Amino acid sequence: MKKTLSRFVLLEHTGHPDDPEGRHFDLLLEQADACKTWRLADIPRVEGPAVVSTQLRDHRLFWLDRLEGEVSGGRGFARRVDSGSYVYLNTTSANEERVVELTGETISGVLTITKTEACLSQ
Repeated sequence: MKKTLSRFVLLEHTGHPDDPEGRHFDLLLEQADACKTWRLADIPRVEGPAVVSTQLRDHRLFWLDRLEGEVSGGRGFARRVDSGSYVYLNTTSANEERVVELTGETISGVLTITKTEACLSQ
């Protein structure tokens, strides 16, 4: 399988009405005409502990290019924390686990996104 570089962005999302903490992070991975997206409780750290995540509906591609802005529908405000490129290293056939290598401005490393455990680890 050929490894193709795609873009990613990590957004800090504040003021979402369904967020009891008042702040979370959204990880967006570019995929053709949309971004696969996960809500993260914290920023993943190299050699750090797993980060609780929840897969969300796909997000629009324009978030890959925006530095910050209001989220439609009165769902708060988002600002870019990091961005760069990523490549899939492995994906299981049932999409239960995705392994990606991020190369960002501040976050670089291998992330394992595990659907069944709902967490990200590096």
